[in-house]
Amino acid sequence: MSVIEVRGVTKRFGNFTALDSIDLTVGEGEIYGFIGPNGAGKSTTIRILLGMLKATSGSARMFGKDVWKDAVAIHRRIAYVPGDVNLWPNLTGGEVIDLLLNMRGIKNPKKREELVERFELDPRKKCRTYSKGNRQKVALVAAFAQDADLYLLDEPTSGLDPLMERTFQECVREAKAAGKTVFLSSHILSEVEKLCDKVAIIRQGKIIEEGSLAELRHLTRLNVILRTKRPVDGLQGMKGVHHLEEKDGTFHFQVDGEAMDAVIRHISGFGIEHLECLPPTLEDLFMRYYEGAAG
Repeated sequence: MSVIEVRGVTKRFGNFTALDSIDLTVGEGEIYGFIGPNGAGKSTTIRILLGMLKATSGSARMFGKDVWKDAVAIHRRIAYVPGDVNLWPNLTGGEVIDLLLNMRGIKNPKKREELVERFELDPRKKCRTYSKGNRQKVALVAAFAQDADLYLLDEPTSGLDPLMERTFQECVREAKAAGKTVFLSSHILSEVEKLCDKVAIIRQGKIIEEGSLAELRHLTRLNVILRTKRPVDGLQGMKGVHHLEEKDGTFHFQVDGEAMDAVIRHISGFGIEHLECLPPTLEDLFMRYYEGAAG
């Protein structure tokens, strides 16, 4: 069953097209990564899903309901964390968490306390004294203390230190283990890579690729580290070989998947001492799509 279905959604602000006919499908129980640089259209997409913005054209549905017409019913089943949390300055962090949970009719003090402790949040401090990271913690505690069916997370770890990022990742995995769905918008590629079952890459308002990490890695190059008994020649300019560098007799380069067979046959004649072929990271994939994108 699809929790989120977006078909041909376009959003224009005057003459500016923020989203250009995007399609997304998020299945039940999936952790879905939505990645792109700032300004690519990630937050606009999430605001449409939340019913905060109306799409210029196309359709967007969550739980089979129209996100604009049925926003109230949809909101009962979701938890949302924005990338820049604004809180009531004169309330304490604990009071804000309790307010948000009470608005949803949620009474689960044990879960709340457990999350406050895990995120190392001091709930007694006034929100005006909180750093950006602590404001994010308040929103994350309030979100994960809910028994939501869908967690919509828009750059949720912005301002968190690495230790708290790990805590966040644990919470996401626990939500998945409980059968929940997570939609994670991020430009932190390592975070998406660690967590997500499926990924969509958005660039300038268009989805340029969607699929599982295994499927997307199929489209990019392998990273190769090579050391041979005799000096290698002929690699430079060889079809499918990119970014060749040599240092102290060790070669580092990238190879297109379809060229790997020819490259292996070529280098085997020089006596291979060490050969390492590393699957590309999401960072490699992302950078490949954005090569030359500036301007």
